[in-house]
Amino acid sequence: MRSQWECLLQNVGEWQGSFTRFSPKGDLLEDTPTVVSLEGIDNNQVMRQIIRRTLPNQTVDEKVLQYSTLGKQILFFENGAFSQGSIQLAPYAEFGAEHGLIVDDRRLRLVQLFDKTGNLDRITLIREKLPDATTPERPVLKVEDLVGEWHGEAVTRYPDGLADTYPTKLRVEKTSDTQLVQHLSIIQQGSQHTISSTGKISGSILSFETGSQWNQVLLLPDGASAASPQHVRIGQAFFLELGWLIDSGRRQRIIRRYNEKGEWYSLTLVTETKVS
Repeated sequence: MRSQWECLLQNVGEWQGSFTRFSPKGDLLEDTPTVVSLEGIDNNQVMRQIIRRTLPNQTVDEKVLQYSTLGKQILFFENGAFSQGSIQLAPYAEFGAEHGLIVDDRRLRLVQLFDKTGNLDRITLIREKLPDATTPERPVLKVEDLVGEWHGEAVTRYPDGLADTYPTKLRVEKTSDTQLVQHLSIIQQGSQHTISSTGKISGSILSFETGSQWNQVLLLPDGASAASPQHVRIGQAFFLELGWLIDSGRRQRIIRRYNEKGEWYSLTLVTETKVS
């Protein structure tokens, strides 16, 4: 297995794209052209990261970061996919996370931020490509893109360094113009667990009720989806997720999970193929 630092190095390159900010309801608020350069220096022992944003007045804002270690708030997978963010949900404090997925010459990132009262506040989608990229951007994700049966493999990593790999099955059915039903099955340690949920379709938002909590899935450009609760609080376990429809039959999802105490405890990367 690659070390966490070696997994980070899978992100090396000049990533050209944009930071696109949406409201929690999916309204486009702002789109800022960006170039994010990651370069390994000192024989790849140090990472130099340069973030350039082209502001509305056409001036360029540049930020340079340099680091040789990784914090406890971030985990990577073999292919360079990652998530970093809050380790603990705390009262009266901002909370959030950033997730990243990489496929060939394209990268997709998502930032989900919650305000000090726990309400979903800001969503930023970051679509990036390498300078010589030939893979086209995907259209806005639609409900019909998700319908079908998906078979996949999940890799779960934990902050203490442990990891687990297991198969998954996800069946998504559109039962009416306003309703979606999904069944997720996972097999761990010889036992199969199935979770079924019903969602409401309202434009680009899918809403799922779990107990006293509402989770929403926002359908976004480039085949992306952003899943999270509308509100987070201590006493209710929850997850934050970035999904990416790579093509009509392939999808990746990265899921950051928190327990009832608001503690981050795992990160899962799911790679799925549509079989029907």
